Amino acid sequence: MQFDSFEQKIKMAIRKANSGDINAIVALLSQLGYTGTEKFMEGKLQRLINHSDEELVVYEENNQVVAVLSIHFIPQLALEGDFARISYFSVDSTVRSKGIGYLLEEYCTRLAKDRKCDRIEVHCHERRADAHRFYYRQGYEEVPKYLVKSLLIKQQEQEDQPKIN
Repeated sequence: MQFDSFEQKIKMAIRKANSGDINAIVALLSQLGYTGTEKFMEGKLQRLINHSDEELVVYEENNQVVAVLSIHFIPQLALEGDFARISYFSVDSTVRSKGIGYLLEEYCTRLAKDRKCDRIEVHCHERRADAHRFYYRQGYEEVPKYLVKSLLIKQQEQEDQPKIN
């Protein structure tokens, strides 16, 4: 299929995710190492689809979902512009390096600009060297010092503690 313009390709291939995309999204997340998401995906998908500060989009090729991108828009208290955060971004391994990631990231950039964001951030695990190269090509810079407090581990530790009556 020939496309007359970049805009036409974006409009033809990128769309908002819907409940019919669950299996494809589960498979794409599995390629990132997130297994077992089918247990809770329906509820998460509905929450994200209905959230005003979230865009969950998929990329279709030949009527098959081959990529997913989740973007959150977060208000900043001390700065005029908000920021966008890519929380999940997966392109099927069979179609990588064909420009799909570029189109989705460009779409994300346009959404962020439309929402008056002053930056896009992404957390990308150090083991994902290919993804790092992609983000650097798209103009991202590494910003050191990212701190995380894991509540899941703390919650499990508390559940393992004896109950006091």
